[in-house]
Amino acid sequence: MEPPAVPVSAAVREHLRKLCLHEFPCGTGSWNKSRFLPQTCRAWRELIPREEGAVGPEEETVDALLGLVCSPHSPWALLEGSSAEDRFLRELAIQNPLMLKDSFFYSYFRSLRVVDKQVSLVDKDLLKFVKLEELVLSANQIKEIDTTNLPPTLKVLELYGNKMTSMECLCTRPPPRLQHLGLGHNKLLGPLESLYVTGDYWPDLISLDLSFNDLTDLQVMVAGLRTLRHLRLLGLQGNPLALVPCYRGFIIDSLSGLCVLDDVTVAPSEKRLFRGLSQSGDLLAHEARLVVKVGRVTGILDSSVLDPEPGPQGPFITYSYYVMYEFVEDEEGEGNEYGRVLAEVVRPSPRTEQLVEDVPQEPIKEAGGSVGSGLASQPQSGELEEPGASAPLPRSIASAEAPAKLRPRPDPRLCPSPGTVLFSTVRKPWSDVIPCNYELQHALKDLVQLKAFLLSGTTVSIVEEKILSWPAVPPSPNSPLAAKQGKGEKAKKGKGKDKEEKEKKDKKGKDGKGKAGAEGEQGGEELRKDPRQDPPALRVLGSGPVALAPLLSGEPSVSTVCNFGVVRTVETDRLTLYRASKKNRSKRAKNAALEARKSKTKLPAASVYESDYRPDPLTVEIQIQLIQGSSTEEALRGLVP
Repeated sequence: MEPPAVPVSAAVREHLRKLCLHEFPCGTGSWNKSRFLPQTCRAWRELIPREEGAVGPEEETVDALLGLVCSPHSPWALLEGSSAEDRFLRELAIQNPLMLKDSFFYSYFRSLRVVDKQVSLVDKDLLKFVKLEELVLSANQIKEIDTTNLPPTLKVLELYGNKMTSMECLCTRPPPRLQHLGLGHNKLLGPLESLYVTGDYWPDLISLDLSFNDLTDLQVMVAGLRTLRHLRLLGLQGNPLALVPCYRGFIIDSLSGLCVLDDVTVAPSEKRLFRGLSQSGDLLAHEARLVVKVGRVTGILDSSVLDPEPGPQGPFITYSYYVMYEFVEDEEGEGNEYGRVLAEVVRPSPRTEQLVEDVPQEPIKEAGGSVGSGLASQPQSGELEEPGASAPLPRSIASAEAPAKLRPRPDPRLCPSPGTVLFSTVRKPWSDVIPCNYELQHALKDLVQLKAFLLSGTTVSIVEEKILSWPAVPPSPNSPLAAKQGKGEKAKKGKGKDKEEKEKKDKKGKDGKGKAGAEGEQGGEELRKDPRQDPPALRVLGSGPVALAPLLSGEPSVSTVCNFGVVRTVETDRLTLYRASKKNRSKRAKNAALEARKSKTKLPAASVYESDYRPDPLTVEIQIQLIQGSSTEEALRGLVP
């Protein structure tokens, strides 16, 4: 059941009641009875106005009463944000309260501001305001207006933030002298709205604000605006039609008398740059184009330092990292364009739905304990199998028959929001600073859907991908591969057995444990030809929203550095630093390290490392740019589909 309609006149009466124009210190009463006694009860001498000092001790002077309503510390002071009309009425109610009658109100008001009062009806009582020139009914619940109830003297009509879906109701009998019409932040939709912005309905219109609606057809809208001969100020930003590359230039060249467009003054240089663009409207692109750029990623935790040394039977672990973001996908598709850049479209896997069905609703407890064990077990709470990956190799009967409730719950941040798809940068190995160098252009024709996406914003995530590789045929403990390899090495000319073993050890130390498959040298080349891989385990290291609404307000781009906090610790950074120094050590340093190892020299204490420890937060640089033509030549050369 819908609530009863609230008319404008009722809201005006309620506003006057809250001004307390007939209560102390306003109006008449014991505080000023000697000044406003009925004339029939007065003596002829009392008809002469008394001086302020002649009032009785039980009464208040006019100045004292005015001080009560004007002082900001008075309990009778007006609320902050009150209009000048409210202050005038309060002062008038003190100086001459007998004037405050209905006839006075209807002839006094030239401006009415009824904002956020849940008004839904413009009633005929509004016609009683015979001198009304400005009517502001913003932030209400108005869906339609009966223009026969609008005073013909009206020059300004503002209906921002209501629920109007069409301007047709305003064109039944529009105010003939209207100069400004504000309909921003409504729900105007469709190309037919251009039929109601012509000079036939608004012959004297100077200012028109239709910003933040759902108007889509730029050329049709401009065709109607051309008939408004006196139009000087226009607002169309926030509409889907304002997202096309030729938007501003096309309007400036089409409306030669325009002075201000979207609160920005039209410069003479703009008129020169876009000259002739209105004659080529049919050749311009009717789609929005946005470029997404992903820069550097810093502060990533090197998870490989927490993994144990792989044995001959594996697993050999590799880590890679990439940035993922949500973006709207056009219904008509643009798949061929994605192939020109290093990008991937991440689509949800059918296995994800199966995991959700199998996993119970109890929350999974996060791992605790030491830094090493905690970080090593964290991926289990956010892992997700990637589509198209090979099946995992069963390692035991117990693991193969594990109950469904022990399977990892998929991270919802790895699934796109409704109406969007996921895009990702190329996977790269760990480094202290990972340069993504990612750039992708999105061309979208569904402008209404794009506007809704920009209002809601996107989500950017940094993802760690962990892959476990296994030998195709696990060797048995009694496998003769080691002996076979030894025979092959003895067959080489000019090398002895001791020399071969030394080179083999040096090679193993050079590769290090962070390199997948390096330890597999001792198992023979045959074991690493066709390794089996588990499905990639994905873990979201950081995720956060990026606001895109400024692109609707006229900003050319949104650039930000997403900060997801610190994910590295003292211990993991010490291990990473030690491994890096070990790899880059010179031959002399290697010998010194060998001697230190023999003398049981340990790593620097954590307290020493913590003294200057300043971990970098996990950050990623991202920019989303809305392509706009800066001249006629650019629009015709680079923006034609």
